[in-house]
Amino acid sequence: MIPNQAMISGRTPASDAAAARKLFDLGMMCATGAGTPNLVCAHKWFNLAAMHGDKQASALRVEIAAELSESEVAAAQRAARDWLKNQ
Repeated sequence: MIPNQAMISGRTPASDAAAARKLFDLGMMCATGAGTPNLVCAHKWFNLAAMHGDKQASALRVEIAAELSESEVAAAQRAARDWLKNQ
């Protein structure tokens, strides 16, 4: 199951550590989930968590990007932008 924005309630300021942690946790679910990890999904959530100030998410996003093709990174970035637009 891929997590969705319903798991994050409401808009929060970038400095909100609780929002960053929720986004980070969604990234970890995608990266380590049952079955095959979804690294594009993980990159998306780590990207969003990094935007909220989570340094660990930023580091993991870089690691995952190294495993993805350029088109996969672009897809993850588009998904993050789309998620932000819908908030």
